[in-house]
Amino acid sequence: LRRQRQMCIRDSYKKYQPQTTFIAYGADVVDNSDEEKFEVWAKEHEVSKNEYYLIVGRFVPENNYETMISEFMKSKTNKNFALITNVSEKFLLELKRKTQFEKDGRIKFVGTVYDQELLMKIRENAYGYFHGHEVGGTNPSLLEALSSIDLNLLLDVGFNREVAEDSALYWNKDNNSLALLINKVDNMPEKEIAEYALKAKKRIAENYSWELICNLYENLFIS
Repeated sequence: LRRQRQMCIRDSYKKYQPQTTFIAYGADVVDNSDEEKFEVWAKEHEVSKNEYYLIVGRFVPENNYETMISEFMKSKTNKNFALITNVSEKFLLELKRKTQFEKDGRIKFVGTVYDQELLMKIRENAYGYFHGHEVGGTNPSLLEALSSIDLNLLLDVGFNREVAEDSALYWNKDNNSLALLINKVDNMPEKEIAEYALKAKKRIAENYSWELICNLYENLFIS
């Protein structure tokens, strides 16, 4: 993947003769066993372990909040939908007007979480993760989700597939695409969920671990 990215940069900007090296962001697969902070947070926001879908990301239109909220509302799931984000009042009002999400008690805007230990535990205890980023590249929140969440439901764009490959499930912005996927994973056998979890953690450990990323930087500086 790193070689592919470097070749892409060099091909796209060939006339500038770039001398570039692509190094991705990183994440670690960590088993965090401290549940106390999570239990307080979960009680405050009325969610239960393994009974909510999660988003962690910037509250901007290009991250496709409208699609994810609308599709979740159409799904048949009994699980909650927790959105960890820094809410913009203008965009929130626009989403209310377009989706009327406030009428759906499953949808919970839970604010921001800056405590990294707590955030990791919130990820670990989620049933699944929605990733709607449409622009960008190797997104930190995606890597952290793959390292700690069993089921990851990603918008089907090139850089998301490059990162997750077959360790995640994919949806597009067509009507009912995500809603049907939610219905499917809601009834997915535990064995199949465990297979996705294993693939995701392996993907992080072998390609995006902080040890690997730091070694790439060290080798670059030495060279």
